[in-house]
Amino acid sequence: MNDVLKARDFLLSKTALRPQVGCVLGSGLGAFAGEVEERIEIPYSEIPGWPLSTAIGHAGKLVIGKVAGTPVAVMAGRVHFYEGYSIHQVVFPTRVLGALGVKSLLLTNAAGGIHPGYKQGCLVLLCDHINLQGTNPLIGPNDDGFGPRFPDMTEAYSRELRELAHSAARELRIELYEGVYAGLSGPSYETPAEIRYLRTIGADLVGMSTVPEAIVASHMGMRTLGISCVTNLAAGISHHKLSHQEVTETGERVRGDFTALLRAVLPRMA
Repeated sequence: MNDVLKARDFLLSKTALRPQVGCVLGSGLGAFAGEVEERIEIPYSEIPGWPLSTAIGHAGKLVIGKVAGTPVAVMAGRVHFYEGYSIHQVVFPTRVLGALGVKSLLLTNAAGGIHPGYKQGCLVLLCDHINLQGTNPLIGPNDDGFGPRFPDMTEAYSRELRELAHSAARELRIELYEGVYAGLSGPSYETPAEIRYLRTIGADLVGMSTVPEAIVASHMGMRTLGISCVTNLAAGISHHKLSHQEVTETGERVRGDFTALLRAVLPRMA
């Protein structure tokens, strides 16, 4: 906990704002950080203990400011297990956001679409996840200052926040789906056989992030909302080879709807 508190105190010294809502921007979705008002931008390299983003499409900075008058902390980029960080390093930023006083956390990501009803570029609310990363960020001694030894995960993604997001999407006339996210370690994309397996066990989407952060947010008592952008159709569903360029290009294409949805949803999460 000491490292988390050190990072928290550093951030508190940089701004008088006290964020109520946190947001993590996934691959190709970082442009929203520029929409934050009255913002200060702090590179991850300056925050004590904070891991550095190495993935393409992750700017690597924390933006603290306001969205529609609501104090927010927005992570423009995250780190992933596949980058070689320990699972505890991956969730360090989530711990720090919780220590800052964030009560509601919005996790976004780029994901591969498995559900046959999804099309490239659609936005999907996460209603649940399947952890297939082979680890759990709560393994090891439990710090009771963060949360209980055995946190409940029945509602890892808040039903109340999902209803708020659906309401905002209807007002904006944005089509918003809902589905189950399978989190794998990566960095290789899944094989067609793995996608058939994931579909069989109930996954609608697949990606390489989000699950560890959602687990830790639940551990710390934060309400969590997850939004995936289907940037590509999964292997065996798509008729061409997958690439990260496709991920970033699709993220740019949906920028307008994605930004509008986040601007509407974040203030309602406070």
